Order: sequence, then C-alpha cells, then structure tokens
Amino acid sequence: MNISLTPTQQEFIRATVNRGRYASEGEVVAAALRLLEDREKRYQEKLAELQEKITAGIESLNRGEGMDGETVLAHLKAEIERREVPKDLS
Repeated sequence: MNISLTPTQQEFIRATVNRGRYASEGEVVAAALRLLEDREKRYQEKLAELQEKITAGIESLNRGEGMDGETVLAHLKAEIERREVPKDLS
C-alpha cells in the first residue's frame, strides 16, 4: 500500500517518534489507525442507537401515542418558564 502524507503530517509523525513515545513511524500510523477504528466503532454504535430510538418513536406514533405539535410546544414553553429564574432573584 502506498500512502501519501502532507509535509505537515510527515513532520508530525517524525516529531512524535523523536519524542520517544513510539519507536517508528509505523507504530505512530498503527496507533492513529487504532484511534480511527475506535472512533468509527463509537460512531456506528451511536448511529444504531439513534436508529432504534427513531424506530421506537415511529412505532409509538403509529399506536397513536404521540402529541400534536402545538401540545409539544406548549409543554416545552411551560418547562422553560418554570426553569427561568426571575430577574429580581438573579
């Protein structure tokens, strides 16, 4: 595999090796790939969780358990007003 790096990336890798944390450029790249793999795994987990919540919400709406938009906004407005601190107490 042939990978092209920018001069800035090359310098970063060299500097990281020179600081002694890694023994070679290959180790730096391998560590970076492990981090990317972990990040992608967390992203996929969060995406699956969101998809489950969306599906549950749609099923709830299909069962008639939803609220119309005006009711939701009224509830949100009441909650915001309840949480606001009066100006004379701030």
